[in-house]
Amino acid sequence: MSIFSRHDATAHTHIVGKIIALFSAIAMLFSVTACGQSNDSTKATTGGNGLKKVTFMLSWAPDTNHIGVYVAKNKGYFKQAGLDVDIVAVAQAGAEQAVNNGMADFALSNLTNVGTYTLKGAKIKQVLQVQQKPSAIWCSLASNTSIKSPKDFDGKTFATFGSNESDAVIRRMIQTDGGKGTFDKVTVGTSTFQTLSSGKADFGGFYATWEGVQADMYGPKLNCFTEPDYGVPGNADTIGIITNTKTISSNPDLVRKFTQATKKGYEYAYSHPDDAAEILVKEAPDANLKPAFVKKSMKTIVDGQYWGDPAKINDGSFVFGTNDTKGAQRYFDFIAEENAYTDSHGKVVHTAPQAKDLATDEFLK
Repeated sequence: MSIFSRHDATAHTHIVGKIIALFSAIAMLFSVTACGQSNDSTKATTGGNGLKKVTFMLSWAPDTNHIGVYVAKNKGYFKQAGLDVDIVAVAQAGAEQAVNNGMADFALSNLTNVGTYTLKGAKIKQVLQVQQKPSAIWCSLASNTSIKSPKDFDGKTFATFGSNESDAVIRRMIQTDGGKGTFDKVTVGTSTFQTLSSGKADFGGFYATWEGVQADMYGPKLNCFTEPDYGVPGNADTIGIITNTKTISSNPDLVRKFTQATKKGYEYAYSHPDDAAEILVKEAPDANLKPAFVKKSMKTIVDGQYWGDPAKINDGSFVFGTNDTKGAQRYFDFIAEENAYTDSHGKVVHTAPQAKDLATDEFLK
């Protein structure tokens, strides 16, 4: 979901990349596309060690959504697949643009962003979906006793980055709860936490698996509400691995090797959350992550079964990494109904993207 931004000294926020992708990258995306995609990264080179060099781009600061990639590198899963994977920081224009234009082979994103970019001309597809249910939470400070449920957002001020999508979500939640769906907005400059604490806004968006953990451990305490409980259909947080459609067609063996090694890394993290947390802290030292915080984030993911039901994964009735195109489509249709989609010229698009065309499970086995 392309609606929040989080910068915090304790826990770097993990939706800022989505905002950058939607607002900073669009012009560059299509100026480059107009000149023709180079997609040089599809021609993965082989180093002196005999491994194919591959670039994976973060979509925001390192966090538990990326953890499987770090585990796969640390545990040697990529090397066993014949790959030398370089994990790189997100480009200023966003990971989706980097993959679309061949600057990176793979990146972390989500089907919501893939759909939005596809409407603007991008050629990207998701090949593995890590997160299977929404984790977005919409919160006020617990100290703000005037807000007891989403209908109390009516007439209040929303800390936002200004996307039509976030407006649609908040409006639906308020109206489902019996309110009118009217609210003021203020653009978040640095941290949603800071904006709420300063009194400049009354509520904003976070993630239960990251900022929610931060608030529980370090404060400020929050009073939060989830989208499914208040009328927002489907799954907006279909977080997973994306690549370029040209890479899929020209080098399917590369996509299969990377996808399966990455899948193995996430599966290990889901089964060994504390060890995976230690690996993330070690492998991403510049993020200055605290082990206790990352372990609590992973515990939240495991306890909440955000990556799937472990019992179904173990008995084979659910394949880890399967793309939830049905859940994504319900959300896409909702966004289209709210006139929140636009094309590369800013014109409203009334037809929702088709999730089944934006994802593939062919590389999971």
